[in-house]
Amino acid sequence: MDFETLVNERRSIRGYKPDPVPRAVIEEVIEIAKRAPSSMNTQPWFFHVVTGEPLERIRRGNTERMLAGAKPQREITMNHGYEGVHRDRQIEIAVQLFEAMGIKRDDKERRQDWVMRGFRQFDAPVSIVMTYDRALETDTVSHFDLGAVTYGLVLAACSKGLGTVINGQGIMQSEVVRKEAKIPEDQVIMTCVAMGYPNDDFAANQVRSRRTPNEQVATFLGFDEE
Repeated sequence: MDFETLVNERRSIRGYKPDPVPRAVIEEVIEIAKRAPSSMNTQPWFFHVVTGEPLERIRRGNTERMLAGAKPQREITMNHGYEGVHRDRQIEIAVQLFEAMGIKRDDKERRQDWVMRGFRQFDAPVSIVMTYDRALETDTVSHFDLGAVTYGLVLAACSKGLGTVINGQGIMQSEVVRKEAKIPEDQVIMTCVAMGYPNDDFAANQVRSRRTPNEQVATFLGFDEE
């Protein structure tokens, strides 16, 4: 698959087959992802790959805490609610997903279950918790670097026939994730990536988010007029 096709074919996968993913395949995916650029070659990232019973414990811990009304415990600064065009885009993808899944606006039970899927890592067989060196905690370029390597991770996974979704909900209760994934205290938890083989019968997997036209996000200066 050429790069342009890979980028255009990749999409967020929210429904997975239960089939386990071989460790060797995940190792290959991480090896590719590590070629991502980082500020002055600092490579501040770590990949904590979790599956099996440890992942089940994370799912249970996340779910129990959120249903009990626990406050989020993310280790990075969170927004306090999107506004304007950012909120519009958030609503747009939610509408697309609910329509694909046939979830009605007044169906509170299915809407809540959909939300809880995120805390359950979308029931994927693998979760990769992405962290960075705490020594760089106040250096926000490390966040940029984590974004670069995480995008590399999801593209590499796609090239191997795997599906992924970058999932901030999965580490919303970071205390649970840190304990069960055995993450050292000298690392900061940024996000996680759910990973597995896509379930083609899961309707939401066919949803593709729309992208803003170039004229709304890009400017060009100094080019000769045609």
